[in-house]
Amino acid sequence: MAHAEYDPRYLKGIRCFDNREFFEAHEVWEDLWRDEQGPSRRYYQGLIQVAVCLHHFGNGNTRGARKLYHSSRGYLEGYCPRHLGLDLDRLLTDFEQCCAELVRSPDDFPQATLSADLIPRIPFDPLWGECS
Repeated sequence: MAHAEYDPRYLKGIRCFDNREFFEAHEVWEDLWRDEQGPSRRYYQGLIQVAVCLHHFGNGNTRGARKLYHSSRGYLEGYCPRHLGLDLDRLLTDFEQCCAELVRSPDDFPQATLSADLIPRIPFDPLWGECS
């Protein structure tokens, strides 16, 4: 799939995410998700939840972040290893490392902090296409 064939909102969401503008990425992808009626609808919902998880984590809402961590994985795992040019195996591995302290905590309100060094980027390559 050529780069130009991807929905511009999908690509904008990736740029926002990689710029650590997680709330904006969520907004852009949510607009795309609302319009999607096909098999990628749950995929977009998963990306939205990854972005909101990191937004909440960065703002100290660790309880909400942990909940979204788990639900986002549930949405995305069915699209592994790759979907729409995104290496989901890599994203989910990096996301797991980023949220490890958050997920490991037995507390209802984990005392975890988002480490800037562990924040994942979107591993996107337009040549990967729909899936592989």
